Amino acid sequence: MIITRHDVSERMSSIVIHNDTVYLCGQVANDKYADINTQTASMLEQVDRLLAQAGSRRDHILSATIYLKDMTDYDAMNLVWDSWLPVGHAPARACVQAAIAEPEYLVEISVIAAVVNELLP
Repeated sequence: MIITRHDVSERMSSIVIHNDTVYLCGQVANDKYADINTQTASMLEQVDRLLAQAGSRRDHILSATIYLKDMTDYDAMNLVWDSWLPVGHAPARACVQAAIAEPEYLVEISVIAAVVNELLP
């Protein structure tokens, strides 16, 4: 059993890879003062970057958990999510209202994805 960790701190790793499964830590936007659309787009850009680093991509996402500060942002967040997600590749997903660590953040996501074998060296 091989476990690989990237960007490890005392509290967490940004990426953990076990066998052919990629686990990303919770991702938030670069600008915590932006609106929900901008925060969602920025957060998903972070997911793309980390997935690429781990040898995966968005069409290989198996599961996503989305945390919204306020469920009134659900429709606006989904507009960005729906345009980002490749058609026919919707993962298992949960979306819940939650208190996020820093109150300015409106949305956070945690992702599990499969490694894309053709991307491996």
